[in-house]
Amino acid sequence: MRLIIVSGLSGSGKSVALATLEDSGFYCIDNLPVDLLDAFGRHIADTGGEESYAVGIDARNRPVSLTRFPSILDGLRERGLNAEIVFLDADDATLLKRFSETRRRHPLSGPDLPLAEAIQGERERLMPLHERADLTVDTTRTTLHELRDLICARLTESRTHLSVQLESFGYKHGTPTDADFVFDSRCLPNPHWQPALRPLTGRDQPVIDFLDATPLVARYRRQVSDFMEDWLPVFEAENRSYLTVAIGCTGGQHRSVYLVEALAAHLRRQDIAVTVRHRELP
Repeated sequence: MRLIIVSGLSGSGKSVALATLEDSGFYCIDNLPVDLLDAFGRHIADTGGEESYAVGIDARNRPVSLTRFPSILDGLRERGLNAEIVFLDADDATLLKRFSETRRRHPLSGPDLPLAEAIQGERERLMPLHERADLTVDTTRTTLHELRDLICARLTESRTHLSVQLESFGYKHGTPTDADFVFDSRCLPNPHWQPALRPLTGRDQPVIDFLDATPLVARYRRQVSDFMEDWLPVFEAENRSYLTVAIGCTGGQHRSVYLVEALAAHLRRQDIAVTVRHRELP
């Protein structure tokens, strides 16, 4: 039996996440009052079976109820319920833009509370859930299609191991906020300065050959691989379900893409469940 608690900022994609889970066979309830979560958890625990459930909990709850969430969650887990928290987030500018484009009303905004202040208040109100999240997803640069694919890959596919996501990114576009580990590959030779390689990416063979021929790159790749092999079993032993590892270079086109692909292939050979995301590639 599995219970996924979906929370996050309004406009970050919670409805898309719940709809994706429902399409995948989860029994879903949106906007469940926190005060009813304990009773709901006890009910599904008592019924037994292999069903999967997902509930949406957001800032429409009373603030005092949200502060009680950690103790309620601990109670559910003490009863043996596999309860996971997925928290969706996005930066303020993106949330403001999304509300402007859709003309939706923010649940906390009003005549005396501007949208920007409502978003900040929502962040503060949801902090008890954000701090306990097993998986945080930053949707700032994620399309609806990409979000659906990510939810399917990390939450609905059968897995017996820690779910690892490897993500490439460009520092000039900002560091991912949802990564557990961030590795900086800007110290490595940059294919961007090779005219023939500049329009290619780290998935193209000429770029792969260029980086494979550099001893410094091989050393970097080996040490990151060793780090992952050493520490993934430790995280799994601590009952971690998800781990996000980001590797960045300047533009997110060559070095980081190459390293993510190489590391993913290596981990898959170790029978580790890996998903790959290249944030700056179309």
